[in-house]
Formats: sequence, C-alpha cells, structure tokens
Amino acid sequence: MTADELPTIAVTSTPTEAMEAIERTLLAGLDPEGVPPRSSVAVPAGELLLMPAAGPSHVGVKIAGVAAGNPARGLPRITGSYLLLDGPTLRPLALFDGAALTAVRTPAVTAVALRRLAVPDAAHLVLFGTGPQAYGHLDAMLAIRPLTRLTVVARSAGPARALADHARALGLTATVGKPDAVADADIVVCATTARDPLFDGALVPAHAAVAAVGSHEPAAREVDGTLVRRSAVYVEARAAAIREAGDLLAAGWDDLFHGGPGPTNLAELVHGRATVPDDRPRLFKSVGMSWEDLAVAVELHRRHRP
Repeated sequence: MTADELPTIAVTSTPTEAMEAIERTLLAGLDPEGVPPRSSVAVPAGELLLMPAAGPSHVGVKIAGVAAGNPARGLPRITGSYLLLDGPTLRPLALFDGAALTAVRTPAVTAVALRRLAVPDAAHLVLFGTGPQAYGHLDAMLAIRPLTRLTVVARSAGPARALADHARALGLTATVGKPDAVADADIVVCATTARDPLFDGALVPAHAAVAAVGSHEPAAREVDGTLVRRSAVYVEARAAAIREAGDLLAAGWDDLFHGGPGPTNLAELVHGRATVPDDRPRLFKSVGMSWEDLAVAVELHRRHRP
C-alpha cells in the first residue's frame, strides 16, 4: 500500500472510549517500563519527537513537532502525524493526525489515573492552562467525577474567560481565578508550558488529587518540591519519569524514593496493586508515552474497519 492509498482516520474517540482503550491495554499485560523511549531532536523551529511502540497486533510511530512560536502565528503548538502498521507484517494500515491523537490520549491517561486517585465526590476542578489539553482534560474529568465547579488559572485573561464560558455552557459554575485557588480544590490539573512551579504546594488539601501533564523535559516543572514531598506519587512508568519528569527530578529523585523502586506506575495502579492513601495529596505526573498513542490508534482503526 502506497502513502497515497493509506486511509486517514479521524480522531473521534470520546474521553470514555480513549480511557477504556488505555485501560484494556494495561489489563492485557502491557508493561510500561519496557516501552522504547522517545527520541528528541532539536530543530530550528523547536523540537522534533519520534515515538515508536509495538504490541502483539499492531505497531505505530508518532512524529511530532513542538513549535513554541506557532501559537503567535495562529497555529497549533504541537503538530505531527501517526502511522499505524500491522504487527506481524509491518504493512502500513492508516494515518492519523498526530496532534489530535495527543489531544485525546493525554487526558485519557490522566482520567485512568485520577479515576483511582481522586475522591469519589470531587466537585471542584482547578485547571491551569487554556490550550487544547485544558479543554480535553475538562471533558475527561467530567467523565469520571461529578464536577460542579471549575476555576481556570491562566496567564492570559481572554483565553481564560473563553474556557470558563465553555464550562458554563456545560453546566458548571466557572470562574477565572488565581493560583491560590488550589487551597479549595478537589482536583488540580496542570496543562501548561510552564517551566517553573505554578502554585504553592503547601496549599493543596490532603484530600486532593493533582495531575501535572504539561512537561516532558527534565528541566521543566509545573509543581514544586513541597507538593511532591507531601504527596503519594504515581507515574506512567518509572523509566520514563526518571528521564523526563522534571517535576520529580527537581524535587530530588533519590531523596524522594531513598534508592528504592520509585513511584507507583500506571499499570500497578490499574491492576489494583497500588496503595492510595487518603491522608495526603495524590500526585500523578505524566510525560506522555508512545504506547498510549498506539492503544487509542488501534481502537480507532478497529472501529473504522467495515
């Protein structure tokens, strides 16, 4: 099959469908610790990422660009394409919009984690950021918890008001707030391009769950060491986190985990092998992994076939 003959499949998964695809992949036995690392290449416009993954039935690879100057041009910050191949033959099967796939699978991964970490009656979401991931995470959190209230925290007032308006149209009480809104949060989601902590981690209530999803760079972080040290910590994979999770690395990996195995990974959480305390915050730090793209792409391809 030539490139011209490959079908391009629209990324139309709902948060629940994408979340179920992620969970099925983990329950089927995928070990996130053994997934190949992403390759990152600096290019004049920003960063080029190559993310391969393989399962028993399919193989896939995402080529993504991260161009910091794109939003000023009215273009998405993240671009790219995803190629899905047949596992046994490596025959190309389909193409997907890589940015759209990222926009769907990242909130789905967060939802898989927070469905197990957030208190059942979580009502107040504090959301940092106003980009596609912020909108996607709002939808994903609504799919797993009975939210009634949203506080948007962002650098730009206009986009923050737009997200609050969107949430009100969904039936939530929504306001634009300041970082100290985390003191009254049940769930905090950080979906930004920040390189330094967004709020004082001492303010986060012990019952709250926090997800930091905006960075995959070891020198960037959205949450401070205070929160990390206060929290029970969960990651997609320890191997990926120790390479890329600046939020944890800046807080001192060895000091945090005392030379032990490190934080709980997502497979352990999904399989019910993880402890989830109720006397301190639960922090989920994700960096984005290639197996997540593959899980959602496989599900979309299966639904697309006649």
